[in-house]
Amino acid sequence: MVGTHMDESVDIVLVGAGVMSATLATLLHELEPEARIEIIERLDTTASESSFAWNNAGTGHAGLCELNYTPRAEDGSIVLDKAIHTNTLFEESKQLWSYLVEKGNLGDPARFVHPVPHMSFVRGADDVRFLRDRYHAMREHPCFEGMEYTEERSVIDEWAPLLLDGREGDEPLAATRVADGTDVDFGALTRQLLARLEEEPDEQVRITTGQTVEDLDRNDDGSWTLKIAGNDHTTRTLRARFVFLGAGGASLHLLQKSGIPEGKGYAGFPVSGQWLRCDKPEIVSRHHAKVYSKAPIGAPPMSVPHLDTRNVDGTPSLLFGPFAGFTTKFLKTGSVMDLARSVRSSNLSPMLSVARDNFSLVKYLIDQVRLSHEQRVDELRTFYPTAKTEDWRLEIAGQRVQVIKKDPEKGGVLQFGTEVVAASDGSLAALLGASPGASTATSIMINLVEQCFPEKFASDTWQQRLHELVPARADTLADNGQLLRDVRHRTHTTLKLADAQPAPAPVA
Repeated sequence: MVGTHMDESVDIVLVGAGVMSATLATLLHELEPEARIEIIERLDTTASESSFAWNNAGTGHAGLCELNYTPRAEDGSIVLDKAIHTNTLFEESKQLWSYLVEKGNLGDPARFVHPVPHMSFVRGADDVRFLRDRYHAMREHPCFEGMEYTEERSVIDEWAPLLLDGREGDEPLAATRVADGTDVDFGALTRQLLARLEEEPDEQVRITTGQTVEDLDRNDDGSWTLKIAGNDHTTRTLRARFVFLGAGGASLHLLQKSGIPEGKGYAGFPVSGQWLRCDKPEIVSRHHAKVYSKAPIGAPPMSVPHLDTRNVDGTPSLLFGPFAGFTTKFLKTGSVMDLARSVRSSNLSPMLSVARDNFSLVKYLIDQVRLSHEQRVDELRTFYPTAKTEDWRLEIAGQRVQVIKKDPEKGGVLQFGTEVVAASDGSLAALLGASPGASTATSIMINLVEQCFPEKFASDTWQQRLHELVPARADTLADNGQLLRDVRHRTHTTLKLADAQPAPAPVA
């Protein structure tokens, strides 16, 4: 039986109950407590797609270990811009979480964030030289104070014993280590943020699961009407003055259905991920780090191999990967028709241009899909030489839809990152793309709020409130070492990430 009711309206609708919507709902509720907010989730539970713990690596991306964030320039120098930017954006997220923990609004931080060292590990003379140069460049910046470097096998063995277990020969090795890195369970974080919002009196924030937004239309007054179908075969319409499309890969389809001109020309390139996972305590207990290395030649940035400590529901595990795969689905629980349904006359040319210019990526994906379990474990052995095939199993990760957009010179470009597409009147915004989105969710959502609510954002009331939530913004932290140290002392104390001793100022 189909039921319909068409008399509902709220101020704000957020589509998708992942970390992005949870972060945006938190910010908007703090800035405008009287606003009525509804979060709509297609699945029966929240944080079940990309935010789910086993669907992502859980690295609090801070530019500490990701070697692709620090490329060499043509003159041989190391470019730190992306690493600094990512590092300070993550500091914004930690400030928001700390504020909520201090106010008693986020529960025990040990349920979603854990201190785990971040390491970079390389082999061979050329890569050792690169890592050494990278270390000397990074150690001069306050963002990376405390980074350690070694080429001594005994020290690497102390930091991460599995890397040296059974490693023979005299091949040059090097590693860097930052002790105060993090492992984040974004699923647990999302659920804690949403649980806190649901506890608000008068149902100012409502979370609706098991319902799918099938269409949306702009009304004459600039508001939006959403057509929603429930898993129980009910239907309804919902009117809102602001809509956020934060449904992962499904955001592109809804952006296209919105018809806003700003969304024309965008397309998506779906890439699935897979991991090797180990839960054996005798192995897991010997590795406490997130160890990143260099991606193979021709591989995309998202494929940088790493051996990670994970903490999910209080239990540590190890992940190695990622191994890429290909499916035409835009969500892990999506349809194989997702890619075909996304093709429009406005985005066909960019899609064809990307296909023409990314043959090496296509070849890489085909090679990855053809890997056997034993071949995947062989790749793991470049990190952990004595790894046994039977100790590891395959874990299917979440689906990522990379952004394809128009380019005046190339016709279309494939973009590895996130992008906010917003209507000119600020009534609708969509988040497209992938990593390192979750770690930088606070920054992305603050920027979205500024773009879609410019007058309120500039008001003294909202600016004062934002300063309480996130006292120091990324651009300020990047240029003020002492402020950065003070902020880290506060957040690491609150989030239980370290011994809470402030780092000393560097000696001139």
